[in-house]
Amino acid sequence: MKYLRAIVLFSLCIGTIPAFAETDDHSMIPPDIQNYIGYGAIIAVLILFVIVMLVLLRTFRVLTRLVLKSEGYTNEQIAAEMYPAKVKKAAKPKGEVWNKLLELRPLSEEKEILIAHDYDGIQELDNPIPGWFMYLFYITIIFAVGYLLNYHVFHIGQLQYEEYKTEMVQADIAKKLYLSKAANQVDENTVKLVHDPTVIASGEAIFKQNCVPCHGDHAQGVVGPNLTDDYWLHGGKINDLFKTVKYGVLTKGMPTWEKVLSPKQISDVVNYVKSLHGSNPANPKTPQGVKETDDAAASSVKKGNSNS
Repeated sequence: MKYLRAIVLFSLCIGTIPAFAETDDHSMIPPDIQNYIGYGAIIAVLILFVIVMLVLLRTFRVLTRLVLKSEGYTNEQIAAEMYPAKVKKAAKPKGEVWNKLLELRPLSEEKEILIAHDYDGIQELDNPIPGWFMYLFYITIIFAVGYLLNYHVFHIGQLQYEEYKTEMVQADIAKKLYLSKAANQVDENTVKLVHDPTVIASGEAIFKQNCVPCHGDHAQGVVGPNLTDDYWLHGGKINDLFKTVKYGVLTKGMPTWEKVLSPKQISDVVNYVKSLHGSNPANPKTPQGVKETDDAAASSVKKGNSNS
């Protein structure tokens, strides 16, 4: 008991330290140190509390042993009273869990659920359908009703053919987006001569909007040269035309269109110009430059093949 009293007094003294530290405004201890002291005191009090509880528990055990001893209990009986042996639970039969899951009655109770009739000595048990199976069955019915309302009554969801059409539209949009990006990656080295009516129509619109003042409405030539004959100042191949339109020829008045037209637009307009070869417009300008019959012939052959 002396030790217990000392522990209690010590804990009370430590517990009052933070209170005195907080009430003294002229303390020499900094506030941070005071907080640490307070936290340490709280932890010390908690540790002392645990120690006191353990001492009390030990004391109660000693007192219990003394009381039992005075009543004539032997050491074995006292140990049995204070530390009773744990009773092991009987292991469940292996089939019990399975029977509970399927809600089956054990074999010992099968006589109670036998159906009265039999056939050739074979009898039938009246085992109910498991609850989980019935819940699953009801869920499938609810799902089927919801599916029917969603897809066939209210048409909120898309059926297979409608979903196919939606995916095809999405694929077409993605294809156009890809082709538009791929078309804008063309340059004077990769441009190709094509005879697609869509490309020619696009090139014609660009030509009439930007090129008519210098080359005429039929490319017969005004300030700029005639673009329908066999003569070219800077090359008549599709790559040469793309380069001329893209970078221009400032010394001869041909502006740079690189910052005005996209690569696809330049490709369309030069393909339109190539499609005008041999069109023989009225009042053509006098030929300028070098005659390039080979390229013109090749262009005419390709155009004839495409028209055929």
